[in-house]
Amino acid sequence: MENISSQKFFLYARKSTDVEDKQVLSIEAQLQELRDFAKRENIEIVCEFVEKQSAKVPGRPIFNDMIEQIEKGIANGILAWHPDRLARNSIDGGRIIYLVDEKKLQFLKFIQFWFEATPQGKFMLSIAFGQSKYYVDSLSENTKRGLRQKVRRGEYPSLAPVGYINDSRTKTVVVDKKFAPIIRHAFEMYAEGNQTLEKIGMYFEVNRLVSRSGKRIHISRATFILSNPFYYGHFRYNKEIYEGKYEPIVAKKLFDRVQEVLKQKSRPRHKLKNEPQAYCGLLSCASCGMQITGEYRVKTQLNGTQHFYTYYHCTKKSKTLKCPEPCIRQESLDEQISSLLQKVSLPQDWADYLNLRLEKDKVESAQSVSAFVEKNQNRIKDITVKLERLLEGYLEQDIEKLVYRSEKAKLMSEKKSLEEEISRNQQKQKHWLEPASWRKNSSSRPRWDSEFVWKNGGKSVGRASRVPPCGFFKTEISNSGGVGRS
Repeated sequence: MENISSQKFFLYARKSTDVEDKQVLSIEAQLQELRDFAKRENIEIVCEFVEKQSAKVPGRPIFNDMIEQIEKGIANGILAWHPDRLARNSIDGGRIIYLVDEKKLQFLKFIQFWFEATPQGKFMLSIAFGQSKYYVDSLSENTKRGLRQKVRRGEYPSLAPVGYINDSRTKTVVVDKKFAPIIRHAFEMYAEGNQTLEKIGMYFEVNRLVSRSGKRIHISRATFILSNPFYYGHFRYNKEIYEGKYEPIVAKKLFDRVQEVLKQKSRPRHKLKNEPQAYCGLLSCASCGMQITGEYRVKTQLNGTQHFYTYYHCTKKSKTLKCPEPCIRQESLDEQISSLLQKVSLPQDWADYLNLRLEKDKVESAQSVSAFVEKNQNRIKDITVKLERLLEGYLEQDIEKLVYRSEKAKLMSEKKSLEEEISRNQQKQKHWLEPASWRKNSSSRPRWDSEFVWKNGGKSVGRASRVPPCGFFKTEISNSGGVGRS
């Protein structure tokens, strides 16, 4: 028998997670039991190694350091609670058995396992390592099976994205009442097409919406949020799209608009120097008769603040007259046109006719909505059948995984859009806009001139033409405000 004084052991203790509140007593209990065992057996402990990492895959730094020191001859034995503390994968288990074969590791002592450096002992040790690997592999498969079933039920199996929270009591995902409105407003802002991803990130920062690590949401993260289908009711899991059983924050229609804006802004495009303005082609100059055009101007202050303005002015293309008219701000022009339009009311015969048309349209719309809903419901049934056939083709290995995932995502997106269209049209059918209460007193009808004049500083600088609808009387507005009909 070899001299006890030549037996030098490393004490090794491990737990499977580095989270402090999980398996909190595991390390402490192992160390106490192993120290008591070493004292009873008169085992010399050269060094203690404590590790908080799973042994499912190789690459544990503390374990590797211990093996390197054994190869250098600093110790020739290991004391551990059980072989599964040393290895749960074939590579680490094989390294230990190889060191036993090379006589560099002569002693292995466990509290719950017997080992001797004999063929029978090495065979039993390899079985113990195999059982440890089988246990962790079986646990992994059982966990994955449970997650797949949870996904099929529409339950998200991971941490909820920003805007949602994980309810620990019900094990479900619920809307975060504090941040959900911010997420929704960010989608609405970006869907307008005049916001940048950087401004969306700044909007999140102003509203104290940050990442889980407390950092500011930058452009890449903002892009991920705006393109995440989770917010309209679908979620990705294992690169596939599933329908969630939780409350969506945004509508599918709004999400699609945001995707179009993201797609457009990802392409290089050359912006026109002067984009068409609202009143272009509608107004003409009062002095020379030429068309009125609009220009977009940006004023940048020294502190970086930008102001945006739209000005309208005469094109000054007359070859016989030099036009003296100045420009006018759009806000002033809007006020003048609004004041003129406020003086216009419908004649009584127009109002009666429109009331009849509204009642008729109400009935026709109800019938149209019912037909539309039935048509979309049939399309949803067809999509459901296609999804089932797609799954059968994938299970029979007739369809590749990438094709299956891509086609499934398209069908799920189309199904969600149809469901939202049905919901919107049913709401319109139930909440039909009541017929407008047209003015009954026909004696107060104003006149609407075929042209009205807009002014700058009290001076007439332009006029707009109006063409009456077919079958209606032509009305006029005089410059003095008199009313009449021709």
